[in-house]
Amino acid sequence: MSLTFTMRQMVEAGVHYGHHARRWNPKMGQYLYGKKDSVHIIDLRQSVPMFYQALNAVRDVAAQGGKVLFVGTKRQAQDPIREAAERCGQYYVNYRWLGGMLTNWKTVSKSIKHLKDITEMSDKNDFTGYTKKEILNLKREKIKLDQAIGGIQDMNGQPDIIFIIDTTKESLAIKEAKKLGVPVVAICDSNSDPDEIDFPVPGNDDAIRAIKFYCDYVSGAVLDGIKAEMTAAGVDVGAAEAAPETDVDVDDETSEEA
Repeated sequence: MSLTFTMRQMVEAGVHYGHHARRWNPKMGQYLYGKKDSVHIIDLRQSVPMFYQALNAVRDVAAQGGKVLFVGTKRQAQDPIREAAERCGQYYVNYRWLGGMLTNWKTVSKSIKHLKDITEMSDKNDFTGYTKKEILNLKREKIKLDQAIGGIQDMNGQPDIIFIIDTTKESLAIKEAKKLGVPVVAICDSNSDPDEIDFPVPGNDDAIRAIKFYCDYVSGAVLDGIKAEMTAAGVDVGAAEAAPETDVDVDDETSEEA
């Protein structure tokens, strides 16, 4: 694939730092290099090929016209997750994972329809028939719904692959994905359980630089896949009026950020 990175970039982003040794999950032992000042150091010699494998999986899904769902609800992941998903035209959950978000899509669909109805009224500033108090409540409800499901309101069904930051915090999302047979790409820190992940990537899941590093490359993999899909369909990407943003040099962006 055209997106490349180096182990040095991973080090600069802090990908190799795990949690304090007392917080480790023994199942991650095979991916740990050792300890430094009681902090586990992740073996990047394994992280590099495993991240490439994960990126290829994401790229292949996008190349087949599939949907990619970005998930990261911890504070430091919220903005990178949203920005990465929006950059490649995909979907995201960055506030809170609601139980049944995938397995009870029928109920979620009703909430999405309600959100779209309120949004339409708000855009037109047309709340005919509602009292001032009801309008205020609707606007408050819109804010809550936007946070919870705004990133998936156009997904129209289950995704084809999910990218997750922090397997411990997003355990419910992983369970729902496994129940539906949706493959999962996830960053696995030293306290994670990699057994339930289809494409585990050993790495720090707390540092903002590390999170941005992963998100930039996964987003780039999606764009690369979309470009491949368009090329296979005979679309002249260069001649298109609005060419997809697939020529962004993620290496340069990541290097500057690091």
